[in-house]
Amino acid sequence: MVRVKIVKQSFFLILLTTSLFLTGCTTVSNWFYDDDELEIRRLKPINVEFTPSKNWSVDLGVGIEQYYSKLRPAVAYDKVFAANRQGLVAAFDQETGTEIWSKNFAIFDEQGLTSGVTNLWSDGLSAKISGGISVAYETVFFGTENGEVVALDANTGEQKWLTKVKGEVLAAPAIDAGVVLISTGSGFVSALNADDGEEIWSFETDVPPLSLRGVSSPSAVNGGAIIGTATGKLIVNILETGQTAWEQVISAATGVTELERIVDIDSEPLVVGGSVYVISYDGTLVVVELRTGRVIWKREYKSYRRLSLAGNTLFLVDVNSNVYALDSRNGVELWSQGALKQRLLTGVTPVGNYLVAGDKYGYLHWFDQTDGRIVARLEVGDDDEDESIYHAPIVDGDNLYTQTRDGKLVSVKTP
Repeated sequence: MVRVKIVKQSFFLILLTTSLFLTGCTTVSNWFYDDDELEIRRLKPINVEFTPSKNWSVDLGVGIEQYYSKLRPAVAYDKVFAANRQGLVAAFDQETGTEIWSKNFAIFDEQGLTSGVTNLWSDGLSAKISGGISVAYETVFFGTENGEVVALDANTGEQKWLTKVKGEVLAAPAIDAGVVLISTGSGFVSALNADDGEEIWSFETDVPPLSLRGVSSPSAVNGGAIIGTATGKLIVNILETGQTAWEQVISAATGVTELERIVDIDSEPLVVGGSVYVISYDGTLVVVELRTGRVIWKREYKSYRRLSLAGNTLFLVDVNSNVYALDSRNGVELWSQGALKQRLLTGVTPVGNYLVAGDKYGYLHWFDQTDGRIVARLEVGDDDEDESIYHAPIVDGDNLYTQTRDGKLVSVKTP
């Protein structure tokens, strides 16, 4: 009898505990966060001006998980191209999200390749795709942390070529005039022939003892290769030959410790007309003349996010997730928006009369370009850091495309 009584008491205790957990799950979940984290997660009410809607969503698999990556989709030829770190590269119909083709670049051992069994029970070794996809000349280009650059036919996914470069490819390739420009974590910049992957020239930049994990995506414009370095320099090489046209110090290392001396330019130089906009991690925003490297104006903002421009307004997101708008002609600050501080906002992307950015909790936020008001938001993840949006959305017309950390590719329409 005693034994039965204990069992009954244990049974009722389990029921009570389960009931409390189910009815109070919101409260229980808050136990995992301190007050500061709860304040960051709590979104303040906004005056909603429109309601964005999801067009479609597809699962890319494991995404990038906890790893650093600048993987982002690309839009071209009525298709959306996307990849995950493990090795999946796929093309989807832009309107419906229907898969057109997919290729798996994960690495399987020799036994698995022979028997075919490994594919059923294992995802293989990661191909470590990183840096993002670029599309041009009906070809998809991407790189890996293993130092490989791959070109695929954009219509079929068939591999055109594969080339090894010196160092990890951590940034999306830039393409212009038949040249594929690759920047690596070891400081090497390689120019490859877009048709066959043969190296045309290479250029080595200095790498400091301590720098951010990642490199600036290069820009290839008007016959120039524009490169931001981990030592705070902006360098322009002749795209055809690799010869240096000029270099400009954007930010010089100061401070006693290596941590204090981090001056990385980690965002892609923004080239508009005859000007180059570039920002460094230590707090220097500079506009230089593309032809000569002459500094036009300089301001103090600290960021590693992608810059964007609409009309005469330059937009940036700083390291604390404050959003700023500046007059691109003189650097005068027009407005700032700090309501989403510490939410690890991506860079902002112009869409219509608005800007859109993602955050680490899986939300997209729309801002009015004229004054920075938050006018709409949409949850594409599940308020979970595993479903965070880690790179600025890609926009095509009224539709935008974004990836979450766990591998969800989402198409969203802005009314």
